[in-house]
Amino acid sequence: MGEYLHEQGCTCLGIRLAGHATTPEDMLASRWTDWADSVEDGFHLLSGVTDRIFLAGLSMGGALSLLMSTRLDAAGVIAMSTPYSLPRDPRNYPVWFIRLYGRFVRYAPKSAEAPGASWFDKEAFKEHISYPRNPVRAVAELKLLLAEMRAALPLVRKPALLIHSRNDTYVLPENMERIYEGLVNAPDRKKAYVVEAGHVVTRDAARHQVFELARDFITNVIARSG
Repeated sequence: MGEYLHEQGCTCLGIRLAGHATTPEDMLASRWTDWADSVEDGFHLLSGVTDRIFLAGLSMGGALSLLMSTRLDAAGVIAMSTPYSLPRDPRNYPVWFIRLYGRFVRYAPKSAEAPGASWFDKEAFKEHISYPRNPVRAVAELKLLLAEMRAALPLVRKPALLIHSRNDTYVLPENMERIYEGLVNAPDRKKAYVVEAGHVVTRDAARHQVFELARDFITNVIARSG
């Protein structure tokens, strides 16, 4: 997505969040505030080369983008496949319990389904890189982050674009509807569904549709702001 937007004339920076893209062990030491700090660091890096910055993120990155748009002078925010809350199932325990449990069981399987089963573009899945398991303590941090995001939704006063796949079985589409409802003070809020994708809409078969939605949103916001 960053490469596509760069071709359209945007300056792009893909932030590596604390604890990501290294080892699952590094994630154990990361807190949600570390992830927020990573976004802020990236924002200040970009502010040296451009005066209008859009925050864009997938899944947890979408939650961070929405939250940090209330703390940084962003021009707009794009949140894709973003959870409003964790599923209401037996794993949805209180933060204190998850932290305690994580002292005894450090990792948990990412999903009950076979790897890649929900992907439409099987070739793209072969190139997809992610941790093979979830650090349990990170679930507690995610719960805390999502609580912060929910509280911040009425404070979002920047244009916002929400994108979700109707076929997302990991973060169900109803999450986008609840986030949209919470953006009561966003001056321009939009939501868009794609279908040829699972959770990772920026990599799956509908990715070019997602890229174009992001491009059009950015272009329109800039045109309106002058």
